[in-house]
Amino acid sequence: MLRLARTLVDRGDVSVTVAVPDFIHRRMGQHLVAGVTLVSIPSGVVDDGGDEPPGPPAFLHAMEHNMPAQLEGMLTTERGIGARGVSCLVIDLLASWAIPVAACHGLPVVGFWPAMLATYRTVAVIPELMDKGVISESGAIVSTDRIDSDQNIGDLQILPAKLKLRFKDLPWLISSSAVSQKSRIAFWLQIVNRAKSIRSILVNSIHGEGSDSDLYGPPQGQEILSIGPLLFNDDPKKTTAMWQADQTCIAWLDKQSAGSVIYVSFGSWAAPIEPEKIRGFAHGLEASGRPFLWTLKNHPSWRAGLPDGYIEKVAGRGKIVSWAPQDDVLKHKAVGCYIMHCGWNSALEAARHGVRMICYFFFADHFITCAYMVNMFDFFFLLASSDQRSVRDCIERVMEGEEGRRLQQMVNKLRETITVGEAMSVAKRSLSLFMERIKKN
Repeated sequence: MLRLARTLVDRGDVSVTVAVPDFIHRRMGQHLVAGVTLVSIPSGVVDDGGDEPPGPPAFLHAMEHNMPAQLEGMLTTERGIGARGVSCLVIDLLASWAIPVAACHGLPVVGFWPAMLATYRTVAVIPELMDKGVISESGAIVSTDRIDSDQNIGDLQILPAKLKLRFKDLPWLISSSAVSQKSRIAFWLQIVNRAKSIRSILVNSIHGEGSDSDLYGPPQGQEILSIGPLLFNDDPKKTTAMWQADQTCIAWLDKQSAGSVIYVSFGSWAAPIEPEKIRGFAHGLEASGRPFLWTLKNHPSWRAGLPDGYIEKVAGRGKIVSWAPQDDVLKHKAVGCYIMHCGWNSALEAARHGVRMICYFFFADHFITCAYMVNMFDFFFLLASSDQRSVRDCIERVMEGEEGRRLQQMVNKLRETITVGEAMSVAKRSLSLFMERIKKN
């Protein structure tokens, strides 16, 4: 959202206010960019101020029950946002609670989807899946003679068969808990229903995504504007993050050979990974014999799987930090490969710098992103298991083998597309169209 705000300010005579929940604002501090203001929305969520922000149940409740009234106040108070002349609200669709608030004030609303367009399409198709009897009202797969959870969604002409996405990989089917699954499907349905009133949706995705199939038209009555990747205007000096990066990473990378380092990170707000999986990665990275930089939060829930004395044992060849300055790391000449969780923004950041990627997904939209990257775009290498041998062998294939060289060619091709090619041109045109509409208001 901050990248989008900076981009809009740089492209026209506008000012932008980015409103975030207080527990996020406290961790981000001040955002000192001319024309962009970062403000806090009181959430009512209990927050201990530690490294880990409040969990989803707490802030999802706050979004529906506490924050709408707070946004109302910000839009009406003489000292608040309203005094600056709001001409449009850009709303992250995950915060769909803000859509009816904007409607009450008669403000134009534009949606923003920070992930792949494919993930939005997958969510938007939920009502159709229900109508076809594929999933129940709780989101569970309704197994029949023609449908089972391992079946390719493409068989029902909903998504391309080439994607090889199974029904059980749908983003709300990420927990064995029936209660949790039911709440997730309700959350996504609420987003879909509220988003029906939105004419335009800005998507941080590259032009041409989904062009392989006519199934990928936008939902009826909606316009999709591809504005991604929101990276081309990024300035490290203007970066605001929720976690303090360990800047010693760069000095350490400076001492490594070009293209030799394995960078490992599983995202900024992912749930902790099971200890046995962390243990497998630890042994695999050590067995690879290569230098590695591993972002692993310094919290027992994350580091419980590290073997005793591991950090001391690999010191020098392996560096483990709580958080790294990711963009600076990915563009460093020493980095040769990135083991990641299939987060869309991380994938774009790596592609922007021409870094080969190994994909190990965990939950939610990771399955969809991975399916695209591996089966459609062909610039990910899928790691099927986190055991020592799989990790070691996968690193070797990507760093030294023919598959790795082919992967590098595909990443280079994508890099050109998103930095100077067609995707960049379309993103600029979409942003210009959006700016024209703002100014007309």
